[in-house]
Amino acid sequence: MEAAKVLAGVRALVVEDDFYLADDERVALEAAGAGVIGPCDSIAEALILLETHAPDVAILDISLADGPSFDLARLVGARGILILFVTGYDAGLVPPDLAEKARLQKPITKVRLVKAVEELVQAGKA
Repeated sequence: MEAAKVLAGVRALVVEDDFYLADDERVALEAAGAGVIGPCDSIAEALILLETHAPDVAILDISLADGPSFDLARLVGARGILILFVTGYDAGLVPPDLAEKARLQKPITKVRLVKAVEELVQAGKA
């Protein structure tokens, strides 16, 4: 019998400029039942996807080729989209208004990613 898909019905925007990590995140999320938007490797590409997609959660690397993702995080947060930073950045470098957002420190495992998204979605429904 197949295990329940813990992220069934969850739409996740993945913004990560490391190709291999982005693909690992996509694979892990899809295996858990999530619909993945992207992955995309820049803020510009994420903004284009947000014009036509409505994710439930945004999984954001902080350091992207076209700048830090903090303004993107504020934009998606204002739309009611849950935020999970996946980053090598120390927590102290996150601006105060985003400091309480969920954050995973790189390197991450697929299991940690899925668990973090599951917990974030469950907390967001509370």
